[in-house]
Amino acid sequence: MTSRRTVPGWLAGIIGALVLLAAWWVFSLAFVPDDGTSYTPVPSPFAVIGQLFEDGLSAYWPSFKVTITEAAYGFAWGNGLALLLAAFVLVAPKLEPVIIQVAVVSYCLPLVAVGGIAIVILGGATQPGDPSKTAIFLAALAVFFTTVVGALLGFKAADKASLDVVRVFGGGRITQLRKVRLVAALPSILNALQIAVPTAFLGAVLGEYMGATDRSVGILLIRLQGNLDSERVWVVFLLSALVALLGYAALGLVSRLVTPWVSGRAQP
Repeated sequence: MTSRRTVPGWLAGIIGALVLLAAWWVFSLAFVPDDGTSYTPVPSPFAVIGQLFEDGLSAYWPSFKVTITEAAYGFAWGNGLALLLAAFVLVAPKLEPVIIQVAVVSYCLPLVAVGGIAIVILGGATQPGDPSKTAIFLAALAVFFTTVVGALLGFKAADKASLDVVRVFGGGRITQLRKVRLVAALPSILNALQIAVPTAFLGAVLGEYMGATDRSVGILLIRLQGNLDSERVWVVFLLSALVALLGYAALGLVSRLVTPWVSGRAQP
């Protein structure tokens, strides 16, 4: 019986990045200006990377620092509330339909419309350079649904025999949650949190487009787009993708360390 060889994850990531860069370069060729001007809406990856090295990361860090802070706060609030409600369903099962409906409604709400209301109610940054309350709220709202669903599916995946053992020894629903369900739900919860990282960053940037800050990725994009500075706009896009990718990879590493039985590695 022959064994199938799979491509290592790191090699697949490198190949995927190279394919994307090649596709980007080919796509940029379709927007080469033919009227003698130097402006192009889709600069080549070489031009974008060259612009990044010319400016240096320090030119963009002040804006990214604010947005990353907003995304982190929204990530913590949105996921914390989602996990709390998912755990509460196990203690009070009759409330499950209500909580699921709340999660579905939060997912169906258009973030642009919610952001317009949030900027009126919550406002933006308290002081220049501070995180925006609206951006934090949208980041939290963006991650809520995924984590609620992932946590509920994980909690329900607990082994019934293990739950019966806890019940036989006098344990209630809270003991079952702490001893059995939480361990069984860890893979699903961590996967949901991993997906929530780029979603939280996107929600924060969308909140910044409401004009809630004076220094952030969203405001920087608005200024660069107004100046038709396409190369720096793409630099910001590239850096945003890298930030989201690093956060996603970091949660993936945490997931492998916390749940080694899922990745197939032996437990110490």
